[in-house]
Amino acid sequence: MQVTGWAMEARGAPLAPFTWEATPGPGEALVEVAGCGVCHTDLSFLDDGVPVRHALPLVLGHEVAGRVVAEGPGGRGLEGRSVVVPAVIPCGACPSCARGRGSICRGQVFPGNDVHGGFATHVLVPARGLVPVDLAFGDPALRRLAVVADAVSTAWEAVRRAGVGPGDFAVFVGAGGVGGFGVQVARALGARVLALDVDPERLALVAAHGAEWTLDVRDRSPADLKRAVRGLAKEAGLAPEGWRLFETSGTRAGQEAAFALLGPGAHLGVVGFHPGDATVRLSNLMAFDARAEGVWGCPPEQYPAVLDLVTTGRLDLAPFVEEHPLDQVNAVLDRLRGKALRRRPILVPGRG
Repeated sequence: MQVTGWAMEARGAPLAPFTWEATPGPGEALVEVAGCGVCHTDLSFLDDGVPVRHALPLVLGHEVAGRVVAEGPGGRGLEGRSVVVPAVIPCGACPSCARGRGSICRGQVFPGNDVHGGFATHVLVPARGLVPVDLAFGDPALRRLAVVADAVSTAWEAVRRAGVGPGDFAVFVGAGGVGGFGVQVARALGARVLALDVDPERLALVAAHGAEWTLDVRDRSPADLKRAVRGLAKEAGLAPEGWRLFETSGTRAGQEAAFALLGPGAHLGVVGFHPGDATVRLSNLMAFDARAEGVWGCPPEQYPAVLDLVTTGRLDLAPFVEEHPLDQVNAVLDRLRGKALRRRPILVPGRG
């Protein structure tokens, strides 16, 4: 099948129209794209020199929902089914996968990095990781599920690994994108949630969707921020130890602020990506007997639990996303660069 999309041909250049032939091989599935989310990671590949594993030209986009239109030999019988395509698809057979560490599988497939991604009409991916959903291809709800492939599922994995439960104090440094979904996930698991950001609109949105408290952190030093958060926790009757902290801003200031909030027995989930350096005092981990952990995607076996939050209404996608025609991808990326978007953009092929 001839597939059309928009490819990165050179660092820092606008994406260019691109056409290629896609035929499913053994264990592969060809998925018609209903919608593909746009992530700051795409900009990191395009603008910041973060290396990709596929030779250029490369079609970006790793948040995909769509419909299986063809399978190669050894497929799963998913033809005609709507699916979510995980951003990280482990091989399922290596020692890392056998230990339950598919996120570090050397044979994993990351659409828009290892293979052509979702800024296109179709993606060709391993069938083994696809997650079936009972939605029609033209249903707007299916297009919204594109963001489950990374922004929502990665938030889930970070919160799950932190062991968040009822009554825990969860703090999200960054309320946009993955942070906004993380707030909802933590709240659904019973946590009391504080969201920090520099954008009042984002704070207002998460206040209506799970955040018990919000704090505008513009012009606040890390020390001032820590005093404010400690004061809030004390006033709310929350324990001063065991906080669950999540860095979801993907900025140097956010990373430094999140690390500064570490206290006794705290867990810090590092979710946002920042290509530059940050200055932190690593000894705080020792002094507070705390833990910091990076989160690279979410294993496909966790997706049913994530989707259950959506289908039961405990996690609302619609207020956090907006649709754009696929052929407007460069304009969307420009607006993302300029921080002019408040919601996660989803690119829709054939819309215009």
